[in-house]
Amino acid sequence: MTGRPLAAIVLAAGKGTRMKSDLHKVLHPIARRPMLMHLLASLDELGTERTVVVVGSGREQLEKALAGRGVDIVVQEPQLGTGHAVQQAETALTGFDGDVLILYGDVPFVSSATMRRLVDRLHGADDPAAVVLGFRPADAAAYGRVIADGMGRIEKMVEFKDASSEERAVTLCNSGLMAVRSGDLFALLGRVTNDNAAGEYYLPDIVMLAAGDGRGSAVIETEAAEVAGINSRAELAEQERAWQQRRRAQAMADGATLVEPETVWFAHDTKLGRDVTIEPNVWFGPGVTVEDGVVIHGFSHLEGAYVSAGAEVGPYARLRPGAELGRKSKVGNFVEVKKARLGEGAKANHLTYLGDAEIGAGANVGAGTITCNYDGFFKYRTEIGAGAFIGSNSALVAPVKIGDGAIVGAGSVVTRDVEADALALGRGEQAERPGWAAKFRAMMQAKKKGG
Repeated sequence: MTGRPLAAIVLAAGKGTRMKSDLHKVLHPIARRPMLMHLLASLDELGTERTVVVVGSGREQLEKALAGRGVDIVVQEPQLGTGHAVQQAETALTGFDGDVLILYGDVPFVSSATMRRLVDRLHGADDPAAVVLGFRPADAAAYGRVIADGMGRIEKMVEFKDASSEERAVTLCNSGLMAVRSGDLFALLGRVTNDNAAGEYYLPDIVMLAAGDGRGSAVIETEAAEVAGINSRAELAEQERAWQQRRRAQAMADGATLVEPETVWFAHDTKLGRDVTIEPNVWFGPGVTVEDGVVIHGFSHLEGAYVSAGAEVGPYARLRPGAELGRKSKVGNFVEVKKARLGEGAKANHLTYLGDAEIGAGANVGAGTITCNYDGFFKYRTEIGAGAFIGSNSALVAPVKIGDGAIVGAGSVVTRDVEADALALGRGEQAERPGWAAKFRAMMQAKKKGG
């Protein structure tokens, strides 16, 4: 990077009609993160001084989503083309003297490395007026074309609607992304006209205007996948699939075993250690960290959870936000954990709900146990001491503490604290009447025959 101040203008004024959604297009998620946030995360790596998001409709949604990020939001209304959209950021960038990246909110996967290349090329020896990001798609379709020489110096840029048949045969296309010095950008935009087939103010026209002033511009290339735009639900699903494929490959390259990779779904921030084994049909929500040597069995769902080294999860387990599994602990089939911590070696093997709880090291929680943490108004905590044993089908009514080494008999409803090493029984006393069952059957059979 050049060391000059850097700003970004993100265009997000499209109506997104093909999404057929009340949610703003750039807020639709990929890997459980809005596509706009993927792009802003890459910008964060560059340390932009200012970021301006240009919107049309849906301003309220974006203001809420971007609250606290120090991003300026400006409105383009009416929408008269990409050049007009960028002009709306001029006031927000008053006093800024540096380089400007122009990006698109629905093109979320442009890497910070590619952004750096754009800015670095802007300060090349030939001092280009603008640098355009080009790509070569399998089907050039209606993309604008970039006509350039072998050194990447642009000879002409033309929108598809205005291109000749020879120009449409060119395979190098304009992604719409570019880098321009702030001192050039708005001066050139002020000279752009709408004398074209669509009657719009095109951003790429600044390249030809600069050429008319005797200043050349340059193009650098990237892979088509990096600048893929998302305009429909089908394209959203395709980009989700592509992102997941890349993330699965990265997970395996980093030392995790994915038994059936195509069935594992990661979030944007999933962290995996080495020698982690993930069985089929596992879903990660945001905020999950998995340390070395963990086994996650099939059909498990993890979100906002921390799983320590050597722990075992599932199958069919659900870890909700605030779940923390200590070293070599185990959460088995049909167990749900929410805002609860299991100490080292603690186990909850089947059919259990642990919410708002602290489970000590080596404790064993039997099948069907429930921490009753909610009274309809407030949440309460349950504490289970180290080495405690909770019998099957027990209900622990919070707030309650089970001491170290205590035993809770199966089927108990525990409403008071239990001392360490004590036995707690909270169930009705069993009564037995010898021969009663045989007499009952005989009586009922006689009634049935008589009926």
